[in-house]
Amino acid sequence: MNFELSSEQKTVRETVAAFAEREIAPHAAAWDREAFFPRDLFRRLGELGIMGMFWSEAYGGAGLDTVSTVVALEELSKADAGVGVTVAVQGLSGRIIEAFASEDLKRRCLPRMATGEWLGAFALTEAESGSDASSLRTQAVKRDGAYVLTGTKQWVTNGGYADVFVIFARTGGPGPKGISAFLVDRTSPGLSIGRVTHKLGIRSSNTVDVILDEVRVPAERLLDREGAGYKIALAQLAAGRLGIAAQAVGILAACLETSQRYALERCQFGRPIGAFQAVSFKIADMACDLDAARLLLYRAAWLRDQGKPVVDAASKAKLFASTAARRHAAECVQILGGYGYTTEFPAERYYRDAKITEIYEGTSEVQRIVIARELLGRLDERTAHDRPPSRVAPVRPPSSPDVTKVQN
Repeated sequence: MNFELSSEQKTVRETVAAFAEREIAPHAAAWDREAFFPRDLFRRLGELGIMGMFWSEAYGGAGLDTVSTVVALEELSKADAGVGVTVAVQGLSGRIIEAFASEDLKRRCLPRMATGEWLGAFALTEAESGSDASSLRTQAVKRDGAYVLTGTKQWVTNGGYADVFVIFARTGGPGPKGISAFLVDRTSPGLSIGRVTHKLGIRSSNTVDVILDEVRVPAERLLDREGAGYKIALAQLAAGRLGIAAQAVGILAACLETSQRYALERCQFGRPIGAFQAVSFKIADMACDLDAARLLLYRAAWLRDQGKPVVDAASKAKLFASTAARRHAAECVQILGGYGYTTEFPAERYYRDAKITEIYEGTSEVQRIVIARELLGRLDERTAHDRPPSRVAPVRPPSSPDVTKVQN
């Protein structure tokens, strides 16, 4: 793996960073305060090629490699994490359409999504199925050559503004094999937007419930085949987790930049507070963790670009980056002191935004389960008699000393 970004990847970073500094950062505080969704911004990002960077040029996209996409998401999230997750979900839904939809649907949806004219949404979670997505209850019943969907989806990012939804519903019995995926238009009769979710952070991102009241979906809108929905969701999880890891890295980079600048400018006891070890060590730790998080992220993205297994690497990147972002966002507030607790400075927004990265696209606990299973296998599905013989010599405690010999 080359630890140096290519010239093309550097161009992506520079282009997106300049756009974010000019078009996003000056408005981020107001968007957060007002929970404002900047719809027109995504059309401008479409003109820049960012909204369609995740899929091929054949369907209007930019066809960027995974490393380039996480670099772009990092720079967007550094300016406003809500904007970053909106673009990440656009990529998630667009990748699914490119991989599993019919040719007609690809040509109908993806060019419009690439320009930012259309937004996509991913509707998997329900009130009773979060981490256990295989327990979802939304039903899809086949009737007169179409599927009729009934149920309610929760935590749908972009949902209030999306033009097309990837929706998961049950076409068969219980468990993962009974789940299918559908591409559903916003204008479909029976589809409505329910409760708007008011959030601690990422408030410029739109999150809603989506209500499906006997929504009729043509059979050709079934993605792949019946029963393939859970497989489709899992196939995109690694890429989705890289998007959230990139969001966390962006937040962490913003924390470091804000902390560093404040430590140089703020003077107490006759010198900049960065001269005090209590502050400088916090910033040193922040810089180390930013480098580590970024390297884990880029490694996982590079593995995906090489066509290599990425599940374990993606989970490690998301787990570490999200934990570091949350921890150092708190330290950023601490470094700024009373100012950090006010809306006059962005530190408190970073603190609120960082927490969600430990929750969505798989909680930190779920990431640990994934990583542990890669190391140990699925021990929860084995009995004591099923265990393979260990290749490691057992560790035995030393035998008890002979007291007589010791005394002699």
